[in-house]
Amino acid sequence: MTYEAMIFARGGSKGLPRKNIRPLMGKPLLVWSIEHALAVPGIDRVLVSTDCEDIAAVARECGAWVPFLRPAELAADESPEWLAWRHALQFLLETEGVMPHAMLSVPATAPLRLPKDLQSCLMEYEKGDCDVVLTMTDAHRSPYFNMVKSNDDGTVSRVIEPDGNIARRQDTPVVYDLATVGYVLNTEFVMNNNAIFDGRVHSVYIPIERSVDIDTLLDFQIAELLLQSR
Repeated sequence: MTYEAMIFARGGSKGLPRKNIRPLMGKPLLVWSIEHALAVPGIDRVLVSTDCEDIAAVARECGAWVPFLRPAELAADESPEWLAWRHALQFLLETEGVMPHAMLSVPATAPLRLPKDLQSCLMEYEKGDCDVVLTMTDAHRSPYFNMVKSNDDGTVSRVIEPDGNIARRQDTPVVYDLATVGYVLNTEFVMNNNAIFDGRVHSVYIPIERSVDIDTLLDFQIAELLLQSR
């Protein structure tokens, strides 16, 4: 199978401005993901899709391929990343005459992953019978026990009401948090569908200490502390 590794890193970030090029342990956040992807056997290049010249410059300096700047309408706060995936795949089709069988999306916000985590995603995809492989980790809360929603009458209730009374979280069905460590997606599926769970989805479990997703300054500080402890 042929794969194209891709990183989608837009310039706008409300939670932590300029987070994709914010220095983490001496190198920009984005660079961690570029290095992870390039260390995976079978990945020869990493395409970075961005709307930001500063991000593009950092990516090129660190060995990534930045053949275009993403259109602004695909990089707004409300823009689905799915459309950016399609844009990158359409670029490959138009310039190289062919799309890879699958794409490996490597989010820039998960610097604690290891290359072997991405390799595990590819191995799971190669087992067949799936359109998508995503990553997941242990959940901090359970929708059956200690996650609640607000109701129209001003009360709160559990997100999912269990059958019978549950006194301990350990007695609830096992659930997981989605992680941003990596995704493998069949390219035809991406071009012809609109959401991950429209297809057949497999998963790879990632330990929680490698699954930190950076969205805020606190996330960044936690990631830095964990990297220092390695």
